[in-house]
Amino acid sequence: MEPIGAFDRAAGRYSPAGMRRFFWPAALVAAFLLGAWLRPAAVGADEGSPFENLSIFTRALAHLEVSYVEEIDQDSLIQGAIRGMAASLDPHTVYLDPEQYAQLTADTQGRFAGIGVEISVRDGWLIVLAVFDGGPADRAGLQPGDRFLHVEGRPARDMRISEAVRIMRGEPGTDVRVGIRRSGVEDGIELTLERAFIDVNPVEAKLLPDGVLYVELAAFQENTTRALRQAIDGAIAERRRQGGELEGILLDLRNNPGGLLSQAVSVSDEFLTEGLIVSTKARAGRVLHEARAHRRGTRPQWPLVLLVNGYSASAAEIVAGALHDHERAVLVGTTTFGKGSVQNVVELPDGSALKVTIARYYTPSGESIQARGIEPDVEVEQLDPNLVQRARIEGERQLREASLEGHLDQREAPGDRTPPREEPREEAGEEQPIFASDHQARMGYQTLRAIVTDRARRREGE
Repeated sequence: MEPIGAFDRAAGRYSPAGMRRFFWPAALVAAFLLGAWLRPAAVGADEGSPFENLSIFTRALAHLEVSYVEEIDQDSLIQGAIRGMAASLDPHTVYLDPEQYAQLTADTQGRFAGIGVEISVRDGWLIVLAVFDGGPADRAGLQPGDRFLHVEGRPARDMRISEAVRIMRGEPGTDVRVGIRRSGVEDGIELTLERAFIDVNPVEAKLLPDGVLYVELAAFQENTTRALRQAIDGAIAERRRQGGELEGILLDLRNNPGGLLSQAVSVSDEFLTEGLIVSTKARAGRVLHEARAHRRGTRPQWPLVLLVNGYSASAAEIVAGALHDHERAVLVGTTTFGKGSVQNVVELPDGSALKVTIARYYTPSGESIQARGIEPDVEVEQLDPNLVQRARIEGERQLREASLEGHLDQREAPGDRTPPREEPREEAGEEQPIFASDHQARMGYQTLRAIVTDRARRREGE
């Protein structure tokens, strides 16, 4: 979602009120006549002019202005026409009025007032793609995959994303009423959420005791790569103070809805020395851009595992695709969302904007993931944390021969006897295994540890 140019906002932004009412129809008619005048030279005899249907539009506009029962606001009428044109295309091509465009800018900068969710469309329904930590939606228990039934009394079926965002955003302290449907729950869930300022921290990092760095990338904003570099550099410094080295990185892209293409490229470039990261192709396969890795600044070849799921989308899929195709990382989790299109934001003179799907992006292997997603190397479904915890405890308490009173001891040489197995305890403050309640992360971590161990054995054998 990279702006490639903008109109001069100072030029032609205002027009006298008396002239503005008839400016647009006159301009459109003039465009139609100009197109018709140029048609013989511009197109073949068998091809229609791109302005041919414009006469229908100008007639409709003129009839509305003259015949409608109440006075019409010209700006609203034109904005509605542009919005309708965009709505006839794919779900990601939208017209943004000045207020909505300001909201989009706030998104990429990481601060806005709303309920704290990232949304998308699947099968005509608005769904929760990501929930931002600490926001109203997070506190209310919304989860990725929840499907909106209504927003502020309006049916969410076939609602445009831009319209839903407009309704959900607002002044902090005001309420938003939503109804959701959750997989596995029979009845709909009604919630009233209080809007609040949402500060999105794109990077959360934790250095684990064995020297593995766990990094959660929540979104690709203007400061994502910088924050990732700081997290890695901080972990390296901490390991040096501990007398060790960084052993590997577990990069969590789950529930990451995407963001800025430039940030996806720079994050990928942190781990690649050379080669293609992503290419974008427009209509008829015309290559718009190819982003490549650079050796300068590339991190050491630490073992790298990426966690992905069905809500890893867009920019997150660019990173996953690039690191996977270059065999730089192992993907663990489930197939990604499959948003493989690129949007460009074009600012219009009145402060509004068009967000237009201009291309599809392709991974280094030449694959488009549009509506397909990226399949992981190790497929791991997420399990309910309560079930995982219960299974762990029950597994430790499972009846065994050694649990039976009066059981025979193993015949062993003196001094070789292993101490008896202690019964599991559930005490306050008892140390839990790493990622005890997150099955996917635990499997990703174990995969990374296996890679680290294998590399260590190979070095010993050299």
